[in-house]
Amino acid sequence: MKTLSKILFVPGLLLQLLTASCKETQTATNPHLELFASGLTTPVCIANAGDSRLFIIDQHGIIVVLDSGGNKKAEPFLDIRNRVTYGGERGLLGIAFHPRYKDNGYFYVNYVGAGDSTHISRFTASGTNPDKADASSEFNILTIHQPFTNHNGGDLHFGPDGYLYFALGDGGSAGDPGNRAQNLREYLGKIHRIDVNSGNPYGIPASNPF
Repeated sequence: MKTLSKILFVPGLLLQLLTASCKETQTATNPHLELFASGLTTPVCIANAGDSRLFIIDQHGIIVVLDSGGNKKAEPFLDIRNRVTYGGERGLLGIAFHPRYKDNGYFYVNYVGAGDSTHISRFTASGTNPDKADASSEFNILTIHQPFTNHNGGDLHFGPDGYLYFALGDGGSAGDPGNRAQNLREYLGKIHRIDVNSGNPYGIPASNPF
């Protein structure tokens, strides 16, 4: 069973905390960690939707909700284990809430699914229960085949420009045998920036370098 300490659960302050921690370790030999939550199976990502809750990605394919006291909601926010391919570096890997989430209920996930492909998809939260999402609301934005089972990347975030950024690994194996990261015609081995508010299913910002 994996546990997570409180220092990891403060959105927006991680860099400051790490800086402070580094300074403290110069004089303190026993840093203090306070347990915030336990009972999480394979947590790989923590996100905040602009309120007191924390959303924890479980690599198996579920998103759980913690309240401000570290208590886990009985039912998952989202359960897509029937679509997620789990094992090794595969699974449900990332989540990002739309900047206007309170208005539109949109959030985006990165997961490895059928055919060992990476899926960047949008889901919509329930209109009646803020702790539940509609699993049937999936809108697929992009699907990229992964030639191997490792090096999938998985993180995604909205930038201050309102665009969605997501990271893809080089496709796996070792040493990037397909030289995909250096190939500008390949999605793999890159950080991508897309406009999810225009286009079908997305728009390409005019300022993208390639």
